Amino acid sequence: MLVLEKNAYIGGATVSRELHEDWKYSNCSYVCSLLRPEIYRTLNLAKHGLQVTPYGGGVTYMENGDYFASYRDKELSYREYARHSQHDADAYLRFKTETARQCRFIRDFMLATPPDPTSFKPRDLQDMMKIGKTFMRLDEEVMYDTFRFWSMSVADYLNEFFESDIVKANLAGSGIIGTALGPYSPGTAYVMLHHYMGDVDGNVGTWGLARGGMGAVSQALNGALLERGGEVRVNSGVEQILVQNNKVAGVALTSGEEIHCPVVVSGLDVKRTFLNCMDANDLPPAFVKSVGDFRIRGSSGKVNIALDGLPTFSALPKGSPLYGGDMHFVDSLERLERGFDDWKSGQWSQDPYLDMIMPTTCDPTMAPPGKHYMSVFVQYCPPTLASGDWTDENRDAFGKCVIDQISRFSPDFKDLILHMEVRTPRELENEVGLTSGNIFHGELTLDQLLFNRPLPGYAQYRGPVKGLYMCGSSTHPGGGVMAAPGANAAREILRDLKRPNTVPENFGDD
Repeated sequence: MLVLEKNAYIGGATVSRELHEDWKYSNCSYVCSLLRPEIYRTLNLAKHGLQVTPYGGGVTYMENGDYFASYRDKELSYREYARHSQHDADAYLRFKTETARQCRFIRDFMLATPPDPTSFKPRDLQDMMKIGKTFMRLDEEVMYDTFRFWSMSVADYLNEFFESDIVKANLAGSGIIGTALGPYSPGTAYVMLHHYMGDVDGNVGTWGLARGGMGAVSQALNGALLERGGEVRVNSGVEQILVQNNKVAGVALTSGEEIHCPVVVSGLDVKRTFLNCMDANDLPPAFVKSVGDFRIRGSSGKVNIALDGLPTFSALPKGSPLYGGDMHFVDSLERLERGFDDWKSGQWSQDPYLDMIMPTTCDPTMAPPGKHYMSVFVQYCPPTLASGDWTDENRDAFGKCVIDQISRFSPDFKDLILHMEVRTPRELENEVGLTSGNIFHGELTLDQLLFNRPLPGYAQYRGPVKGLYMCGSSTHPGGGVMAAPGANAAREILRDLKRPNTVPENFGDD
């Protein structure tokens, strides 16, 4: 197996890069949870150096100087909810139970090839029956709730449980991250669920940090590949996928070199694969149109910061364990929605939702002793501004907006900044290949999930050309550092090649 990477480093958006001397930045993806444990065990990624450590909770700061904290400890968590609303403290267990029920339903299908519901092939019929069997295990009330959930907004879903603005704002962030939708947009309840489906050390819904940054994930996968005789070539971007007689013939690189082979597997998103790297004459016209209609809308930016020390936050007691969790700065659903309004008008959010974390509070390998690295994920940030394409001046102004948001809650933060990298959708697309800067390779809405992802009739990881396969996040089960699309695609390739299958599959297990 030969893996081709256009950059000088492997991993795409899952990397650790030294962009400031002695600092490692997880400069795209930054936390780990969705990586499937079955794949971790099968490839023995621990042997290849991957360690994921859960981090402890988080905090959302409030305009009145208070804060809302999330704790892993159940008793602490209950007391914090009760501090803001006794009603919400009592409702939280019901919320967790209901959300976990939805998680269990979809988790069964993550390492599964979606069946084609229009096919009469025995395998598709059998798999459709498995879906039906799983669904029929639910009682009638849960069935109705499941249908409702998949089309609900995260705001409406949270309003059914909670009354406090800060509680709802704290939980709603997971419903909008990486998504060109607002908290009141239908479908964002599922986006929240997508972020809850992972686990660290068997703790479902827990998030963790890869020791050494997110590049540790890519390096471990690379180690597993090399151990099995694979090869990786960097600085080898693909210019075109070659086709002869409706069969894959290989790839042409940007260097002009051609590599001939009978099987090509694309980890790019569906638009870059078929609209950028293929001749439209090699594809059915209706297919090309459907690819063009697939929604990949960028909505996020990223700021990476080297700090001369640990900043203080006025609301937190000194030495608080919350310094080791994620931090947010928007305390109501209405403020989140106004941020989305800015995106719709072609402007980055003037009051942005930030998902900020300092990995060096639990991983000292990412910065020199006593120094820190801060990762800031930003929502919302449009791929194109109302004024036109992004400029360096726009990028710098966007970065200043993010810094100003954090500084309102941390008096010494600005003084500690040694270096900063600002990434808009322009940088995410040009450097990493994320179309429009979309981190999920396409919206995670009901019309683009399961057997509709990426397109009806093409959800089984096969392209319209024989020997061409898709394994990127445009395929089921979607985006995030989970490796499930690749494992599912590998299983289908092995099936077509009539090779032994050692890739785990849990679809429809009883």
